[in-house]
Amino acid sequence: MSGNMIKNFRIIILLYVLLMVATSTWWAKERTTDWDEPLDVIIYPINGDGREATTEYIELLDNDTFTGIEEFFNREAKRYGLVIKKPIDIDLAEQINALPPTPPGNNASVLSIMAWSLKLRYWSWRVDNYDYPNDIQVFVIYFDPEIHKKVAHSLGLQKGLIGVVNAFADKKMSKGNNIVIAHEILHTVGASDKYDPRTNLPLFPTGFADPDKQPSFPQKKAEIMAGRIPVDVNKAEAPESLKIVVVGNETATEIRWVGMDSK
Repeated sequence: MSGNMIKNFRIIILLYVLLMVATSTWWAKERTTDWDEPLDVIIYPINGDGREATTEYIELLDNDTFTGIEEFFNREAKRYGLVIKKPIDIDLAEQINALPPTPPGNNASVLSIMAWSLKLRYWSWRVDNYDYPNDIQVFVIYFDPEIHKKVAHSLGLQKGLIGVVNAFADKKMSKGNNIVIAHEILHTVGASDKYDPRTNLPLFPTGFADPDKQPSFPQKKAEIMAGRIPVDVNKAEAPESLKIVVVGNETATEIRWVGMDSK
């Protein structure tokens, strides 16, 4: 086989793979945003720092740890008039003893981002220890807050329906962890961020829980994809729990909660 034939064959294989990925992505998007039945969200805990305190915290996790997330989705779906009473159903998998591929930096090329995305999807398939089919995988990497005062940015991919959350291994911080998990779950079903990445301040009006409030400040609640409660033009505070967080109208539109009356 000549060099040109080998090159053409490789191109054909690559195009085929990309076509399969694109088709799979389109089908997953349609399936996960029709809201006909609950999405199965599986949480996989990971010890991110190898500390014994982190292991002890993970061993205490159960489904009740994440009940607040389900309640948040139930409440907000009802507020938007969805017929389905339980949009997501969370279950806890066994601990994963491996870390996901490191995401590329801010200045990464499109090709390197695509390569990392494919690696993450392959990794998530390889380490999956859950016995039943699932819709969304959320890998929660826990760190001991006694050592780690800050954690890296979390992420959620609609392509692959995967979330990677960096969280704190502390019961007192579980409500804050749940806000981040809910945020990343919404990314997997098509929601976009509603904050300025340079300042972390919520964008107006899409990042405000009540954009019509007069005066605009201070807001009383946070929009989930903005993540913070705007206090004034230059200040925003983290909400204590999902009880004071809402799904804004633009987010609801992105995940097809608006215009789904027939569901």
